[in-house]
Amino acid sequence: MLRPITALCMLLACSVLQSSSGQEKSTPAPPQKTPAQAQQKPPTPGQDKAFTAEQIAESTIFLSGSRAVLEQIRRNGLERGRITRITPDGRTEEATYERRFVRGADATKDKIRMDQKMPTMEYSLIYGDGHLWGIINGANFTPRQDAAASFMSQQWHSIDALLRYKENGSTIALVGKEKQKGLDLYVLDLTDKEKRRTRYYISAKTLHVLWLEYEEAPEPGATRVKYTRAFHDYRGVQNTLVPYRTVLLADGKQVQETRILTVTYGLKLEGSIFQNPEAQTSANP
Repeated sequence: MLRPITALCMLLACSVLQSSSGQEKSTPAPPQKTPAQAQQKPPTPGQDKAFTAEQIAESTIFLSGSRAVLEQIRRNGLERGRITRITPDGRTEEATYERRFVRGADATKDKIRMDQKMPTMEYSLIYGDGHLWGIINGANFTPRQDAAASFMSQQWHSIDALLRYKENGSTIALVGKEKQKGLDLYVLDLTDKEKRRTRYYISAKTLHVLWLEYEEAPEPGATRVKYTRAFHDYRGVQNTLVPYRTVLLADGKQVQETRILTVTYGLKLEGSIFQNPEAQTSANP
């Protein structure tokens, strides 16, 4: 079982997992492998300022399963769960969802299909070949700008974006170490190739990403909003770590909660579920 550990032990000897008491649940341990950062000269014990952004990020990747395991196990998968949204007028909307994906060489080459079912309607949002479109009642539609922005932000500003920062060509920088809500945290900034920035707050005890922050306009011309995405209930899934509950806040107010019910990696998925029917028709008149 993977037990909470101190970041100091992880950064000095990432192949050794030690136990300590903490708030996070115990989770199955990923295979013990030597992470890339083990080749670096370790920082002097007690000198947190010597820890680099790369050491912290690579240690988080290792604790999440290791880069090699994540690439192998999470090559594709199916996630089922429930979404609760709070509308601007205070109403609550419930939906169930199925998220299927095939991982590409980097995030721009990923294929993602999100099927959502609400009491009054069902629809799908699909990302592939660098484009996003929707399907409702068997017909294609162009998602609203706010819906498209919300969908893409879940990919751009995510734990996965940190776990794949090298593959995506992103840069990381250590902001520092601070204490919030009684927790010791490492704070990292990630900037992707499109200059989108995400700030990660990582537990110094477990190296779990506890929350992230970013700012963006929900649609062109709108006022920028500060979003916070918090991650809870980490569990082991096929030798990787997954937060089963995610809460999204906009300017400090909760607007969405996502709960995973089941998730399975390594499934065979038909490529046709990610294809645009209209593109197929035009290609085959």
